[in-house]
Amino acid sequence: MSGWDEKEGVDLLWARVRGRLRTEVGAAAFKSWLKPLTLREVRGGTVRLTVATRFMRDWVAAHYGDRLRELWRDEDNSVRAIEISVDPALVNAATRPDDELEPSRSSRSRVSTPSDSFDHNISAPLDPRLTFENFVVGKPNEMAHAASQRVADAQTVPFNPLFLYGGVGLGKTHLMHAIAHRIRQNKPGKRVIYLSAEKFMYRFIRAMRYKDTMAFKEQFRSVDLLMIDDIQFFSGKDSTQEEFFHTFNALIDENRQVVISADKPPFDLERMEERLRSRLGWGVVADIHPTTYELRLSILESKADQLEAAVPSKVLEFLAHKIASNVRELEGALNRIVAHSDLVGREISLENTQELLHDLLRASDRHVTIEEIQKRVAEHYAIRLSDMHSARRARAVARPRQVAMYLSKQLTTRSLPEIGRKFGGRDHTTVMHAVKRIEQLRATDAGFAEDIDLLRRMLES
Repeated sequence: MSGWDEKEGVDLLWARVRGRLRTEVGAAAFKSWLKPLTLREVRGGTVRLTVATRFMRDWVAAHYGDRLRELWRDEDNSVRAIEISVDPALVNAATRPDDELEPSRSSRSRVSTPSDSFDHNISAPLDPRLTFENFVVGKPNEMAHAASQRVADAQTVPFNPLFLYGGVGLGKTHLMHAIAHRIRQNKPGKRVIYLSAEKFMYRFIRAMRYKDTMAFKEQFRSVDLLMIDDIQFFSGKDSTQEEFFHTFNALIDENRQVVISADKPPFDLERMEERLRSRLGWGVVADIHPTTYELRLSILESKADQLEAAVPSKVLEFLAHKIASNVRELEGALNRIVAHSDLVGREISLENTQELLHDLLRASDRHVTIEEIQKRVAEHYAIRLSDMHSARRARAVARPRQVAMYLSKQLTTRSLPEIGRKFGGRDHTTVMHAVKRIEQLRATDAGFAEDIDLLRRMLES
């Protein structure tokens, strides 16, 4: 074609290339990735295009670069190369109408959108108290603590992702805050984002609402460390899972660190896509077990030192024995005792503690153990307690064992692997099968469902 310096001819070729691309890749992909491309010039056999962000440039070049060159060569065989550069001023390009040809920058009026004021400091605030120095290490959490420190101190990514899981109040959030604190302190140039899964979903929905998904992708896929807390919140939320899946893959491919927490291991996250569950288990999966008495006592002693409170050892020992559910409740109880003493001027004693925490202690007394469940179920079905741990597969034994596993899952905070170990060292998949089987029987057999409900009421009373 002659007259390459004539803008109308160039725009016409670009319109034909865009039209063929839209047909080939579909409306959704075209709108997300190709529509924002702006043609700058065609000179010396090179087509020069611009986009708003580095992430978009890399994505388009990797996924559509070859096809763009082929389509341009179909229009003019003198084209040899495609160059894509970044121009942040084009951040609003994704919101132009589909039928608009690329106008010159001087003729394009800029419209203010939420992307103009998008909050670049999107990380949630960190609690200054939640550091490695204030984390009490014991056998139940030593693996999670060691893995977290490795991630925080390593010069390169040691494993990806780090997946922390455990019950409520056992220290997952503390470790995530500690990682972020350490990296921000020692490597201030690193970009760190920590936020809850709920906040991630909120920001994603907001970006879709305001057609600002490109800015969202750029922010989350250009960080050095992404930390998402309580990822089980994504369960059943397909669009959010899809976006996180692609964000996760983009960061892993770029060797950027990802840290995730949940209340269950990856394979036990319900209503979560299989491909996402699989990838979450790629790196190191670290379980934070329920605390032991010794660890709870150490935590209380450390907390009392931080509060500069003179708490009698008998009171600390009493609390460590009575409040075994989670660390959050344990520390909350100590805060309550110390605050009461300061406010009303009464000394901290065992008698005062029992009186002040009567509601919390009564609730703690109702916690059910796996051993209690096994004993109650064995009595109910007239089998030996040892059958709960045996390898016998007779239905008269196997079904009550499945019931006990199901109730252990429902009434305790123990993970599936932990429950399996309590039943003769069985695998977590055996527990999963038992839970699903009992749920099926409850749904189809009213009498069986009534039996299970009776056992549950007896255990909770």
